[in-house]
Amino acid sequence: MSDSASSQKAWVVFSGKADMPWLTALRPGFHHCFVLLYDGVCWLTVDPMLHHMEVLAHHVPASFDLPGWLQSRGNTVLPAVIDRSRTRPAPWRPFTCVEAVKRLLGIHARSVFTPWQLYKYLNKKKGE
Repeated sequence: MSDSASSQKAWVVFSGKADMPWLTALRPGFHHCFVLLYDGVCWLTVDPMLHHMEVLAHHVPASFDLPGWLQSRGNTVLPAVIDRSRTRPAPWRPFTCVEAVKRLLGIHARSVFTPWQLYKYLNKKKGE
């Protein structure tokens, strides 16, 4: 793991909001996901959407609890580990919010397609 990845903290944010009507077929509360990163100085969100990817720096004090704030707004927020140890390419999958989050975190789980499946996967890993 590189020094930059090991110093970053990551969370996956799950949202029930759906911009596309067909996303409402997914589990309620788990229509979309994105990543929140913190390196001790700067908060970043990487939000992969169907029409573009939004990467934002959030200029808030270092003491601000951005994961807690997002959770208080109705999102589900889970801590995640950034794993840069794999050297093989990730399995090919269509570009979705879940696949973008998996790539950012270094997850190669072939059976994870939906935000709900990613949530269950991260919860299982957290317990190991």
